[in-house]
Amino acid sequence: MIVESAETRSRLATALHVARWVDEVAAGCPYPSVDSLVAVADLAARRLSPAEVDEALSTHPRIGEQAGGLSRSEQAASATDDPALVEAMAAGNRAYEERFGRIFLVRAAGRSRPEILDELRRRLTLSDEAEVAEVADQLRQIALLRLRTLFEEAS
Repeated sequence: MIVESAETRSRLATALHVARWVDEVAAGCPYPSVDSLVAVADLAARRLSPAEVDEALSTHPRIGEQAGGLSRSEQAASATDDPALVEAMAAGNRAYEERFGRIFLVRAAGRSRPEILDELRRRLTLSDEAEVAEVADQLRQIALLRLRTLFEEAS
């Protein structure tokens, strides 16, 4: 059983740093299971506004840079010592930030560094509107993965 508490709110904020989303998901407590929590969180994350995307990105590290906490484990599979790939990722991050004015964010879990680089290059071709929708969906995917990690460990 997942009940509303300061601990629950902290875990929610770790999964997705968006105050409206945390409030909305916490308001649904108690949840009988992690699956029921994830279902509500999924619906609430499908309505992220551009301002909420910016709010969430304020706590995310750049892909390919030293990350801490959950980001470290999420990016671990895509780590590389290939200097050409490291430089390509850094150059891609710079191009993305110049183009969109925010850090590049992608669900790294389960993706290799070349796959992430390919995704970065694809997304550089998107319109501003399409890209903000893409980032919102990536944030949703990351949050749902994190919720399972954060709440299944606690069970």
